[in-house]
Amino acid sequence: MKKGSLWAWLPIFVFLALFIGFGVITGDFYLMPAPVGFLIALVVAFFQNPKMNLNEKLSLAAKGAGNENIMIMCLVFLLAGAFSGSVTAAGGAISAVNFGLSILPTNVAVVGIFIIGCLISISMGTSVGTVVALTPIAVGISDKAGIPIALCVGAVVCGAMFGDNLSMISDTTIAATRTQGCEMNDKFKENFKIVLPAAVLTLVIFLALTFNTSYVVEGDLRYDIIRILPYALVLITALLGVNVFIVLSLGTVFSICVGLFYGDFAFLDVFGVIGSGMNGMFEITIISIIVGAVFALIKENGGIEYVITGIKNSVKSKKGAEFGIAAMSLATDVATANNTVAIVIAGPIAKEISDEFEISPKRAASILDIFTSVGQGIIPYGAQVLTAASLAAISPIEAIPYLFYPMLMAVSAICFIAFGKEK
Repeated sequence: MKKGSLWAWLPIFVFLALFIGFGVITGDFYLMPAPVGFLIALVVAFFQNPKMNLNEKLSLAAKGAGNENIMIMCLVFLLAGAFSGSVTAAGGAISAVNFGLSILPTNVAVVGIFIIGCLISISMGTSVGTVVALTPIAVGISDKAGIPIALCVGAVVCGAMFGDNLSMISDTTIAATRTQGCEMNDKFKENFKIVLPAAVLTLVIFLALTFNTSYVVEGDLRYDIIRILPYALVLITALLGVNVFIVLSLGTVFSICVGLFYGDFAFLDVFGVIGSGMNGMFEITIISIIVGAVFALIKENGGIEYVITGIKNSVKSKKGAEFGIAAMSLATDVATANNTVAIVIAGPIAKEISDEFEISPKRAASILDIFTSVGQGIIPYGAQVLTAASLAAISPIEAIPYLFYPMLMAVSAICFIAFGKEK
């Protein structure tokens, strides 16, 4: 058995020092591109282990970058981007938001914002996109109904994080399922029963805080059900267990047909529409490839074995290992301020731990995704809270007391690990 070594983790420590340090100094945790930080980490990894020559290290890194799970994950990222770009260009995102607002009860304003946020985010697969779409509406509701703006912003972020954690086309779901080797529909079912109590309790809290408030949403709320159908197709086929490549390909083709039918774009613009969506996935794709290379070297140098040995010495049960995965996932997200990147980093370690302690892949993927989302939904320097606060012209700190869902999601997941029994 390979001897464990803390020194093997130096590349990740260097990345975190650069990423966090640059964020603290500049006040902007997104100013330094993550791929640059990971590329520096890879260079550091190449200088380790003098027993191997550079060609051997390059070969090992290439094998890690080209790992089957890494490559499949990257292809799914690109397909998800293609679907997102085509369905947005076909008016699906606007129609989905307007549909939600049209059926929103006027006497439960904040509850409605939360519910719509859940529906939109689980359809679009993007929490930041949901925040951008709903925050201006939430600000208008706050002005008209006299509800504290921070409360409305909290409802938006809570709804956005619900779908970010569960959506079949979310990059976090893709990363979690691919790193743990499970099917998306299995992870969804496992994940849903863990977070459902948190979602219901969040709804009750928002209802209790804002019951009988009223408002009028102004503007054009026209929507077309046909434009929303691609989202429904992707969700239903994914839940039925259809292969994710087929699911996203069908969704993309359907979206393109809808866009062409309504004249949203010309036939010659189709490839540009698909490409624009894929562009949004390039960064996380590059990060995944570089991290695969870095982790191959870390594993060769005994880094993974060091963590496994530490956990085995600290915990003696499956539940203890699950709590270990949860703590590692949360800490990684707090450090990186990006839940997808956190999953890509923590995923390989979580896989080793789950194999060692016989934790099912779907359960490991759920814990991994949930606790990175918990961190991402609460930290004031995360993209979701920062974007919502910026659009609402408030401090991110003001919204934190109202981020009930991420907090309750953590409580629900902890209770599930502590008291739940896996079949």
